[in-house]
Order: sequence, then C-alpha cells, then structure tokens
Amino acid sequence: MYDLLVVGAGPYGLSIASHAAAAGLNLRVFGRPMASWRDHMPRGMFLKSEPWASNLSDPRGRRRLDVYCAGQGVSARHGEPVPVEMFADYGLWFARHAVPEVDERTVTRVAPCPGGFEAVTDDGQVLHARTVALAVGVMPFVEIPAALRGLDASLVSHSSHHSDLIRFHGKDVTVIGAGQAALETAALLAEQGTRVRVLARAARLSWNDAPPPWERPWWQSARSPHSGLGPGWRNWFYSERPGVFRRLPERTRTRITASALGPAGAWWVRDRVERAVEVLLAHEVTSARAVPGGVRLEVLSRANGSHPPLRSVETEHVVAATGFTASLDRLTLLSADLRDSLSTMIDGSPEVGRDFESSYPGLFLAGLVTASGFGPAMRFVHGATYTAGALVRGVRRHLRVRPLSGAIPAPGRPSPSETPTRAYG
Repeated sequence: MYDLLVVGAGPYGLSIASHAAAAGLNLRVFGRPMASWRDHMPRGMFLKSEPWASNLSDPRGRRRLDVYCAGQGVSARHGEPVPVEMFADYGLWFARHAVPEVDERTVTRVAPCPGGFEAVTDDGQVLHARTVALAVGVMPFVEIPAALRGLDASLVSHSSHHSDLIRFHGKDVTVIGAGQAALETAALLAEQGTRVRVLARAARLSWNDAPPPWERPWWQSARSPHSGLGPGWRNWFYSERPGVFRRLPERTRTRITASALGPAGAWWVRDRVERAVEVLLAHEVTSARAVPGGVRLEVLSRANGSHPPLRSVETEHVVAATGFTASLDRLTLLSADLRDSLSTMIDGSPEVGRDFESSYPGLFLAGLVTASGFGPAMRFVHGATYTAGALVRGVRRHLRVRPLSGAIPAPGRPSPSETPTRAYG
C-alpha cells in the first residue's frame, strides 16, 4: 500500500509529488503531465501570470521557470508574457527532474477501503494507498451556459476544448465571455482569418494594466507591492497569505472567491482585440437552436436605448469562454458514497481544512476546487507552492495517525467511534 497517490499531473499535482518525494513518502503519480496546457489551450496563447509567479514548486526551489528558460537560451523577464507552449515544456522538464516517474494512465475511480483508499485506472488495475491527493485541474469543472447546453459539439464548444483553432479558418465564430480566455481566443481567431465576434454580458470590457517595473522607488513598492496575482496590497494578501485567508468567515471567503480578479483581458491582447474583433457588450444569450449551416442565438441586449432589445445572431460555431464551476458534484471519479460523505461550503465546493484535507480523513484536494477555502491564488499556478508544502505536511500528519483498536475508515462519513486519533509527538 502506498503512502500517497497523487491524481493529476498538472502544476499542482507535480508540485505536490515533488514535495512528497523529498519527504520520503512512498507515492505514485497518475495523469498526463501538463495535460491542460498541452491539450486544451490553442497554440499562440500566453500566460497571463508573470514568469516569476508561474513556478512549479520543488522543496529547494531549484526547478523554476527562469532556470528552465535559461537552459533553453531564452529569458523569462518580468513584464514579458511567456508562451503557453514554453510553459508546458517547462512542466515536462520539471516532471523529469523533480518528480518520480509519472504513470500517464487515467484514474477513473477512487473509493474508500480498509486502511485508506483504492484507485482504479482506465485499464482496470486497482491500487491501494493510505492517502490520496486529488489535483485534477479545471477540466472536470467546465461551465457552459444553460442556453447552449444540449447542442451538438460541432456547434458549441468550451474554450478549453481546443488545442488549436485552425478548424475555424474562414468560418464565422461567436465567442461568449469577457475574460482573458474569451478575448485571447477571439484575437487568435481573427488573426487566422476567422470572422469573429464577442458577446459579453458585461457593460464594458476590463483590461489589466501593464505591470509596473520590477525595480522602482521604495515608496511605490510600499504603496502597491508586487504579488503573484498582480500589484496591490489586496492582491498581495490573496497571493501570499492563503493560510490567513482561510480564517475569514465562510461567506466572506466565498464572496471574495466569486468576485475578486474578475473577467479582464491582459494588457498585451487589448489592441489585438480592439482592431480586429466585433464586441457586443451588455448582450446575453437567452436561447440557441441549430439551423442549416450553424446555430441561431437569441440575444437580449441590456444596453440603454437598445432597439430592438432582442435580436438574432447566426453563426457557424459558438465558443463558450465561460469559465469553470468547482463544485463537489463534478468530482465524479470519487465513488458516490465517498462523494456524498464530504462536507461542502455554501457555494457547493468541498470543504477543506488547514492542510487541504477534506472532511473524509486521508482525502486531500488541491487547485481550483480549494479556491473558496484558500482564496483566488488557487485559481493560478502561483497557488501551487503554498498548496504543495501545506498538503504534504498534512499527509505526513495523517500517516502518523494511530487508529482506535479495530477501527478503519468506512464508506460514508466516519462515526465518532471510527475517527482516528492523531499522534503528533
């Protein structure tokens, strides 16, 4: 039986695995390394985060993005966006040098068993581990608006469903959304010769400013410090103090997570959108249906003085750049009894303790699904560093558990008589 099974091999899973290996844990890591970055982002995209805020985490801090880039003869400078392809290659390099060999099979089911958990791979192998860390990224949480659900994939897709956009060359495409994914997707489509428009519920687009210089007068840094989520003290708190964020009242945490760092485009994509993309603001899709040659959208305009308020838009394809909803019910790889036993927060996301352990002992969670617990940093690569250190400390504490005589975790929430006692000595 393994000490730890890491499910997922993106920035969070790889960082956790690196810390766990350094701690001497007997572990296995499953997943296609950097799959979201390799398979679900079109070529030509860039990281929105600064290079120094995009490091995967190893305990000694030697496997940074700038170190990898220097080895490739390129630089990773503040204020210069990093291509997604380079970041994905960096993650593969990190996996080779900082993590035990990754098993690229998919784990399809995790369930409780005596002494821990059993995991089933896509080819039917069953493995057992005392603890499990789920670092499944964002793909289980894809959100498509209700008005678009049920249409064929040839007509509607999510922005994360594309590793390239060439299939839309010469076509007419409508992108739904007002965030970076929507705006950068629209820019790439326009630049390859696609007729593209953006529909957004927002009354105006928001654009992030170019970051201030790294070296600047002390008083400017004191007024608005750099952080992994952008300049400013509020961003610094979200970025650098997730453990303190977790101590805020639950309603405050969920409200901040839902609203902070809302939809906005990066400064370096603004002119590419404004010169080439039609943008329809204060427009909401109310219904959609297939028609010959594509899809017809019924769109409600909420702009002041808009006549008529309801219009039709016909397009060959709709790309929903509408984000992700990290709710417990979407973690379908967990057995039903295990999933049903977990405590949730008011927004439907699973509740996690100070070391990322769920309410079921031994099951740890990482990444986007923990954002309502630890704050907006968990939506970005930058959050992997705090997560990896805290989670592995939690796993080590759990492995020092002395169960009561004859007691083992059973499916469903453990009863008080079954709850292990921890030995911290």
